[in-house]
Amino acid sequence: MTKKSDFTQIIREGYTSKGDSILLGAAMLDGEVIPEAQVKIPLKTLNRHGLIAGATGTGKTKTIQVLSEQLSSFGIPVLMMDIKGDFSGIAAAGEEKPFITERHKKINVPYSVSNFPVELMTLSQQNGIRLRATVSEFGPVLFSRILELNDTQAGVVSVIFKYCDDNKMPLLDLKDIKKVINYITEEGKDEIETNYGKISTSTTGTILRKIIELEQQGADLFFGETSFDINDLMRFDENGKGYVNIIRLTDIQDKPKLFSTFMLSLLAEIYQQMPEKGDADQPELVLFIDEAHLIFNEASDTLLDQIETIVKLIRSKGIGIYFITQNPMDVPSGVLAQLGLKIQHALRAFTANDRKAINLTADNYPTSEFYKTDELITELGIGEALVTALNEKGIPTPLAATMLRAPQSRMDILTDTEISEINAKSKLVRKYNETIDRESAYEMLTKKIDAAYEQATQAEETEAKETKSSEPSTASVVGKSVLKVVTSASFIRGAFSILSKILRK
Repeated sequence: MTKKSDFTQIIREGYTSKGDSILLGAAMLDGEVIPEAQVKIPLKTLNRHGLIAGATGTGKTKTIQVLSEQLSSFGIPVLMMDIKGDFSGIAAAGEEKPFITERHKKINVPYSVSNFPVELMTLSQQNGIRLRATVSEFGPVLFSRILELNDTQAGVVSVIFKYCDDNKMPLLDLKDIKKVINYITEEGKDEIETNYGKISTSTTGTILRKIIELEQQGADLFFGETSFDINDLMRFDENGKGYVNIIRLTDIQDKPKLFSTFMLSLLAEIYQQMPEKGDADQPELVLFIDEAHLIFNEASDTLLDQIETIVKLIRSKGIGIYFITQNPMDVPSGVLAQLGLKIQHALRAFTANDRKAINLTADNYPTSEFYKTDELITELGIGEALVTALNEKGIPTPLAATMLRAPQSRMDILTDTEISEINAKSKLVRKYNETIDRESAYEMLTKKIDAAYEQATQAEETEAKETKSSEPSTASVVGKSVLKVVTSASFIRGAFSILSKILRK
């Protein structure tokens, strides 16, 4: 057999599945596309997570678009963290162009245009569905990890949550927990010491500063009601297509703390609420996390451990997580080891550090008799990538340099008018965009403090009145003084009269 026929046979055997699969494109050998060697990813393995990596401008966003379109077509909802704001075009049908037609002829895949159902979401005040969560929903452990507290400080946070639970005070937003912290170190200090133990003001001061730091990154907009129900991510349109939920994050690129806070809370919420799925034929939901380094670069070791743990466990709930980044080395090794699908676009070698990163990247892929992986990574064109996945038995597939199919939807962003039209039709916008500020810890403690102050004021006024009524009046005092004077004068006159009589005798 020739090298080409050997290669074709290996790829076909490696990427053939009994169940449904996603078609990425066709494999290439020595720069030539082999249309018979199609690269397909079984739906069954898409909850095993993945990585899409490559330098800027190499086609990562289009690859995510292709994956999202096919997932949606199979009735699998998608959640996309859109940091750069260039993904919204999936809501509009694409346009057939000569370079797209030529590409699809090479890979022997018919091309058609289509749009897909989209919901636009936001963590800030951009147009879209407002995503929120309450402080109580985080719980003391997760909230402490987000703030990067030590054990002592985390213990105080647990006391705060316990105190609020015992007194039926909801912790909804950041002003609630800030109010509680101020209360337990001032007006309620004695109450807390009696029932929960002594708390250091230096500890509460540190916690408060950490909360303010989080608040300054915009977390005050995220914490509150109405809390987002993760079941609203798993919706379908009238044609059975899964919704592509796009979280527009263009205004929080410089707020990594807020981004990692949201991501960790979302993953934890999904893990807690979703039932075990076991070995299902397809995932329930697939998450794409763009610019994944924003999560990992600023995360503490504790936070990284939490993310790694959730990534390991959440796949049993039928959830697939895909990290998008320029360099695979941006993803911690503990997380990287959990990723089944790897799509590597081109990397550029401009410096010694670049070359070192390329060699490390190549080591993360299966060896191949057909490729020099470290060299090929730098030679890939736009819309080409190295692919390896897991087959239905969980075995890694052969490494395949792949010419990827083109998106069916628009390869550009939506206009402001189109965004407004999508939001105007959205039921979720109407459900979540009303701000609710019901009575919670802040209002309840404010009332408690005001009531205590009013009670103390009334007590002081009553005491003052009683003191005043027990004192003699001015007239009485004057009268008594006059009486004393009169009495004294009478005594003097009487004594003088008696003395005069004695002297006359």
